[in-house]
Amino acid sequence: MCGIVGYVGNRNAYDILIKGLHRLEYRGYDSAGVALVSPSGKLNVYKSRGKVSNLEDYCKDKDTTGGTGIAHTRWATHGEPSDRNAHPHFSEDEEIALVHNGTIENYKVLKDALIQNGCKFQSETDTEVLVQLIEYIRTHNDCSLLDAVKEALKQVVGAYAIAVIEKNNPDTIIAARKSSPLVIGIGEGEMFLASDATPIVEYTKDVVYVKDNEIAVVSKTEPLKLINLNNEETKVDVKTLQLSISQLEKGGYPHFMLKEIFEQPSTLRDCIRGRVTEEGKKIIISGVLDSKEKFLNAKRIIIVACGTSWHASLIGKYLIQDMCRIPVEVEYASEFRYSNPVLDDRDVVIAVSQSGETADTLAAIQMAHEAGAYVYGISNVVGSSIPRNTDSGTYIHVGPEIGVASTKAFTGQVMVLTLLAMAIAELKGSMPKEELDKIGEEILKIPEYVKQTLELNDQIERLSLIFTYAHNFLYLGRGYSYPVALEGALKLKEISYIHAEGYPAAEMKHGPIALIDAEMPTVIIAPNDHLYEKIVNNVQQVKARHGSVIAIVSEGDKEIKNIADHVIEVPDVPECLTPIITSVPLQLLSYYIAINKGKDVDMPRNLAKSVTVE
Repeated sequence: MCGIVGYVGNRNAYDILIKGLHRLEYRGYDSAGVALVSPSGKLNVYKSRGKVSNLEDYCKDKDTTGGTGIAHTRWATHGEPSDRNAHPHFSEDEEIALVHNGTIENYKVLKDALIQNGCKFQSETDTEVLVQLIEYIRTHNDCSLLDAVKEALKQVVGAYAIAVIEKNNPDTIIAARKSSPLVIGIGEGEMFLASDATPIVEYTKDVVYVKDNEIAVVSKTEPLKLINLNNEETKVDVKTLQLSISQLEKGGYPHFMLKEIFEQPSTLRDCIRGRVTEEGKKIIISGVLDSKEKFLNAKRIIIVACGTSWHASLIGKYLIQDMCRIPVEVEYASEFRYSNPVLDDRDVVIAVSQSGETADTLAAIQMAHEAGAYVYGISNVVGSSIPRNTDSGTYIHVGPEIGVASTKAFTGQVMVLTLLAMAIAELKGSMPKEELDKIGEEILKIPEYVKQTLELNDQIERLSLIFTYAHNFLYLGRGYSYPVALEGALKLKEISYIHAEGYPAAEMKHGPIALIDAEMPTVIIAPNDHLYEKIVNNVQQVKARHGSVIAIVSEGDKEIKNIADHVIEVPDVPECLTPIITSVPLQLLSYYIAINKGKDVDMPRNLAKSVTVE
């Protein structure tokens, strides 16, 4: 889940690469580096531990001229974060430089063989093995860089998106991908490449999404050429980017996370647009219509996801079972792929991923296809791997999410899963039409309800000051609110580094209640639903043990308001829509607690946005 960027053309490559690294820094910020072919023909490699700004400082007195270059921002897998382990990596003769996103699983075997043949290594990374292998093949076979890259990749086991340059061929970058994202931008007399489109959109709208096992010859003098590992030329399919620069900037907010929290009224409106019509009485999900028979005949639905997407998927389980009466299982993709699951052609597997590139989810998709299951994708990124590898699907359309801790993507995923459940229920006739219509009418109001919830910002900011220095939090919810409790705890952990646990409220008595005391705040999600009286009992149990309670309740609440220490009132909505509303104050609470602690909320330690490696 590192970020790579490349440029070849007549502009100064360094300026474009550095700006691109800043746009990709959400993918990793352990170290950064750049390789440039100077006008004199020298291959200059500069790298530095830490954020991209550290690299900029390091390069201030360096030669950063040249129209061809590659760059990298790292999330460490093999080898600790350090200058030595930062990318780009040199070949031993210092004629080739390479950047890499992914993992080379058989790097140890390759490295041992290269050492036996006299190769000396400078780093602990798997990536250096690949560049040294490319040099070894080129030298011993007296072949071109393209042929050497092609032969090296035939020997590699693992995932990769790579970009390679050599000092004696300054007008060309060789790039390739397998199971890691790579997009190429086509300009006039110049080309760009990157892990995603964010560094490219400023310069061109014409892009090509490189497919697995394709190698790209990226040149400023020749048209883009794609070949596979068998040296067969493949089609160059140019797409038009639907992305704007304003979506990639903070827009006056101090952090991307806060901006993205406050974007949710508009992103949810975009998510709903064209899918809820006739004043809420018609739900149109084209992916469901395209696969109507598969959903009608499904004996079971299995949802696979990771992290925040897994929490959204748990809500999806409640929605589909309640509305459609189809059995639903939710699996961590990382566990599902190794669990020897029992699947057949009457199963529907729904893969949920914000980035559309999550490695474990992609592996689960492949396994599901091999077993004959129908695979439906839910993703945010147009052209990403999951939409390209599923039978049908739906985009959430919330725009690029830069903050590592997911906010608007979570509510977008929940909204799409809600619409999906409603569309299937309408097909099956498993829910009265008048009930579906009522929910549809309320969905159209959701952006306004979220806007009203965001007006609680100042109250929540003040509340955060009370709990900034707590060492542990407990989050409790029941029914639809249980996954919200999990997500609230995850948000707090991710950005403030406070230990937090989400639990089904009824399970508190089976262990966590032993932890409750005056020093441990408990956040209880208690909207006006059919489990309200049950959750009141849980609040009383916490208070009986001198615990401090923060309660998220529906407007007009009377009972919990008189028991809890702090109450946040949100709009009263139908039970199936409560997760979208109740998650918003938890996002704000986590944000302000982290800010009070002086944490970098957009780039929390050890985390990156898109997990494209195991």
